[in-house]
Amino acid sequence: MAHKVLILNGPNLNMLGTREPAIYGATTLGDIEANCKAHAKGLGLTVDFRQSNHEGKLVDWIQQARGKANCIIINPAAYTHTSVAILDALKMTDLPIIELHMSNVHAREPFRYHSYVSPVATGVLCGFGADGYIMALDAAARLIAAQTSKQNKK
Repeated sequence: MAHKVLILNGPNLNMLGTREPAIYGATTLGDIEANCKAHAKGLGLTVDFRQSNHEGKLVDWIQQARGKANCIIINPAAYTHTSVAILDALKMTDLPIIELHMSNVHAREPFRYHSYVSPVATGVLCGFGADGYIMALDAAARLIAAQTSKQNKK
């Protein structure tokens, strides 16, 4: 049975391809989803790829991941800097969490330097554009393999 990775995308990411292309590029979220699903298949993973502009919906999906997913990749977008609710939901999952940002948040406005997600993330990727999703999937595959190996030794 393939391991499942939940990929969550926060507000305004549905506008990729037209939103600030100088920062985010011309790739659409649909393009990213298709690339992720194809890459995941080669890694022996399945992907559940979702986007919402609503904080509560993201929290619901994170809570539902318990027992159903093996890893969460999250691009919380603007909620990175504001959402204690997403932080609290992620803390409850007991899953590896990869925080992802297409832009280098540390090269942007100072308010973007703080992340509520980073303290619970296993790792953080930023500044690699759409390629960051593929990098995050590679990392997820390694984290899941290590977790599976550890469980098999018990």
